[in-house]
Amino acid sequence: MVTDFKELRIYKLAFEAAKELQEQSREWPRSERYAMVDQIRRSSRSVCANIAEAWFKRRYPDHFVNKLSDASSEAAETIVWIGFAQEYDYLDAEQAAELEKKYRQTIGGLVKIMNNSDRWCGPSTTIEESDLDYESSNLQENS
Repeated sequence: MVTDFKELRIYKLAFEAAKELQEQSREWPRSERYAMVDQIRRSSRSVCANIAEAWFKRRYPDHFVNKLSDASSEAAETIVWIGFAQEYDYLDAEQAAELEKKYRQTIGGLVKIMNNSDRWCGPSTTIEESDLDYESSNLQENS
């Protein structure tokens, strides 16, 4: 049973691909710093962030699917940036193909989850708040 978004295979795949892009893009020209490097890093990380957000919106099926759709769109954007990186020889054909494959797998997995959202959504009966002591003395008052 999956109890956290970090346990999802789709999240792990996207996270690893984003880390790989982070490493690869370190070698790209400085002239691409604000154009391609920032864009590909942002879109690849956004895939992971949207999956995490979707996880916490499971009580609301439409919101859950919407965040997964956002993650899928960000993965598609990342594929575009990978294509540009290959075109400008920042990634060789093999690197680009492997990264694109990971993002296409991510999109496929996200679509599968969206198409079966009823299996993922609804009120949870297994997640309970832990016994935490909420003491007002720990809160700062604005005066």
